[in-house]
Amino acid sequence: MNWFRVVKSNLSNEYLEQYLEQYLEHTMLQLQYFLILAAALFCIGIYGLVTSRNAIRVLMSIELLLNSVNLNLMAFSNFLDPEGIRGQVFAVFVITIAAAEAAVGLAIVLSIYRNRGTVDMEQFNLLKW
Repeated sequence: MNWFRVVKSNLSNEYLEQYLEQYLEHTMLQLQYFLILAAALFCIGIYGLVTSRNAIRVLMSIELLLNSVNLNLMAFSNFLDPEGIRGQVFAVFVITIAAAEAAVGLAIVLSIYRNRGTVDMEQFNLLKW
């Protein structure tokens, strides 16, 4: 960081702090961008969950929902406590649970496909009397 020392020695501290503050404000991604992206992912996931008749699409929509939650966890962790890794740890737990959910869900879908020959959600009536 030699350029920083040269600039700091030539400029006053007030001007330098103001310049660096403006520079960081314009170069860093703000929290709103991450929240908008996470909200869009969440809405797409909910739409896919509600409108899809295919079981595989339902599982993919659930994955989108969990990924939007992970994005929120990472964004808020970075925004509130940049030195800590609390949000990242929770995101790893959510990723682990999402992987288990995908494996179990896919196994159930494959089992139903072998028995019924379809993965259409309206054809699943296994629990009906």
